[in-house]
Amino acid sequence: MERTTFRPIRSLLLLLLALTALTVSALADNAPKPQLTVLVENPPQETYYLDLVAEGPAGEEGDALSWTYSDQEIADLDPALLSALTAAVPEGYHACTVQGGSGAPLYGDLLGRELRPGVRSHTFFYTGVPTDYQILVVTESGETWLSPPCARRALQSSVTVDWETRTVTVPSVARSYLLQFLCTLLPTLLLEGAVLLFFGYRRRRSYLTFLWVNLLTQGAMSLYLAVRLTTGGFSGWILFAYVPMELAILLAELLLYRRFLPEQGKTEATLYAVCANLASALLGWALLDPLWHWILTLS
Repeated sequence: MERTTFRPIRSLLLLLLALTALTVSALADNAPKPQLTVLVENPPQETYYLDLVAEGPAGEEGDALSWTYSDQEIADLDPALLSALTAAVPEGYHACTVQGGSGAPLYGDLLGRELRPGVRSHTFFYTGVPTDYQILVVTESGETWLSPPCARRALQSSVTVDWETRTVTVPSVARSYLLQFLCTLLPTLLLEGAVLLFFGYRRRRSYLTFLWVNLLTQGAMSLYLAVRLTTGGFSGWILFAYVPMELAILLAELLLYRRFLPEQGKTEATLYAVCANLASALLGWALLDPLWHWILTLS
């Protein structure tokens, strides 16, 4: 490689190091909390409230709603719909957002928001989200529907209600694992492949080496993240495990590329390993949170 070629590589390396320093603030604040997103397909064409129902007595009147809504927002809620909702709760159970029950806080969304045309999203978040639950819907016209019992198998997950057919679908946890694995691995392969091209590698053997090395190293990390995120959810704390894993992968790839990527010599292979891993680490830090929340809408 000519000396002038090192200038753009050195600039790329310095840029990646600077961006890495800027991402230190991403090492965030909280441990992951339970979250359940209820997606309502073909929702009622009228005002309705949706809440989770769990076993156990109701809490103190008014206390549960105050976790989610301000005093003014509570005053703006439809009292007739609230009464209809509480009246529809089976004996020995409670409506989690409206009535509380366990004493653990929960932020619920009775009204929901439009996620996309024909789909509304209701999010229930924090330590009061039950593991075993039913979904209760009451409409302005007086219709009431209570789902069959459901179980939350992942810390943060979603469930889909089809209002037209009055059915509820709980996705397979295996699909969550697969989606998370692919969403972590594929962007890494594309980015590190582009960096390989930038470094001037053209031989078929080089790309085969790149492929098997990344499937071994990044594949293992993607599998870990898929399991970790699905069972434990996302928070800034996961980055404390993410950083040492990235350093271990960098060391492994550096040694493997110096041995099995001879097209342009060991120095260039070392530079490639450093730049490619810095780039993929930055991409991973940027994508972990939005990808996870997008996956929650699908799984």
